[in-house]
Amino acid sequence: MTLPQSFIDRTKLILKDEYPEFENALNSVAPTSIRYNDKFKYIVDNELVKWCSNAFYLNERPLFTADPLFHAGAYYVQEASSMFLYNAVNQHFKNAEKVLDLCAAPGGKSTLLAQTLLENCILVSNEIVRSRAYILAENLSKWGNPNTIVSNNQASDFSDLKYFFDAVVIDAPCSGEGMFRKDAGSISEWSLDNVYRCAERQKEIVNDVWNALKPGGILIYSTCTYNREENEENVAWICQELGAEFLKIDLEGNNEIVESDLGYRFYPHRTKGEGFFISVLRKNTEEYSKKIKKTELKKSIKFFDSKEFPYKLKTDRNWTYLNDNNFIRAYDADNFNDFMLLIQHFNCIESGILQGEIKGKDFIPATQLALSKAFDIESAQSVELDYKTAISFLKKETISLPNEPLGFLLVKYKNLPLGWVKNIGNRCNNLYPQNWRIRMNL
Repeated sequence: MTLPQSFIDRTKLILKDEYPEFENALNSVAPTSIRYNDKFKYIVDNELVKWCSNAFYLNERPLFTADPLFHAGAYYVQEASSMFLYNAVNQHFKNAEKVLDLCAAPGGKSTLLAQTLLENCILVSNEIVRSRAYILAENLSKWGNPNTIVSNNQASDFSDLKYFFDAVVIDAPCSGEGMFRKDAGSISEWSLDNVYRCAERQKEIVNDVWNALKPGGILIYSTCTYNREENEENVAWICQELGAEFLKIDLEGNNEIVESDLGYRFYPHRTKGEGFFISVLRKNTEEYSKKIKKTELKKSIKFFDSKEFPYKLKTDRNWTYLNDNNFIRAYDADNFNDFMLLIQHFNCIESGILQGEIKGKDFIPATQLALSKAFDIESAQSVELDYKTAISFLKKETISLPNEPLGFLLVKYKNLPLGWVKNIGNRCNNLYPQNWRIRMNL
């Protein structure tokens, strides 16, 4: 690996005598880590990621695309260092009611937040690039938590929603120095000019969304880079210019993580993971008058009688159903007004639980419903697929289930739902989303 000389010189100033060990680590194989979903019962003997529950290292990197459990949302492939967000959540905003993940694609931190926060917390996962927002929506749908919204907005769009969020997570777009080992292309793209541009853009993003964070609320600021301009210097700017207080995270014995003056650093020669920086900040608690916005529903939105719905959600909470141009969605009734406020304020790609679509006399069930943790699987006829048939289904190929009942069937692999087919006898209509299908030759 040939590193830019200016990067070497600057990083030596930070690491000093540790630099040779750091550079050696960049020439080693990057570890592979996954985080299991709580909807999947697992038995794993692999090495734990010490700072995150349900997370493990793999001995080698498999072909995840060839594993139906990956597509079922049984686990998420996430870089281990970034999972330290788990500690920040548990120590500083575990009981938050509304959280924004501002730069969320492809979904690693959002799925972690969805699993770590209280189940009644509304999580807004935003991505400014539309194509990446759809990938984010797919990954969150597979994770299965119902109280989520995926939006495709700029940071400045959130400024009108004053004092709405208890916590905002910004994994800021950065110069990517921490990804050099995993992505050789990031080395050729690196330059000092880009470092400075990223640092300025990061300040703009934080400033644009700052108004949406409640006084006393928590900001998580993170990057996957090493330089101080994008890390500690930006945190200092947030404290001085916007009014924030730096909060410490208890490392809980993970002394290989480096505590700097305004954050926490992960280096590949110290921790089993890539380069990462994270800081926790609390917004000043100045007095303010909390005004609850009343939500006026758009006339085009209609409520839907759940008695007409052929498949059931779990009864551990109340649900409100809407008919939006024959697409049926369910929302946690306790959070319904907040959902409507968000949906009408932002460009939402996915929200609540998409139940399905009414087409003539048919109700076409949605894959999002099948994958939801709130879905009562027993309310549907289901069939277990073997590996070969599961892969064919995920490639959106035609499959045949001649010995199964006719009509809509929930298809499962190792007892985890994958989606739906309509069995018409000699073959099945495959209802898996076209843009989710496996394109690889397997």
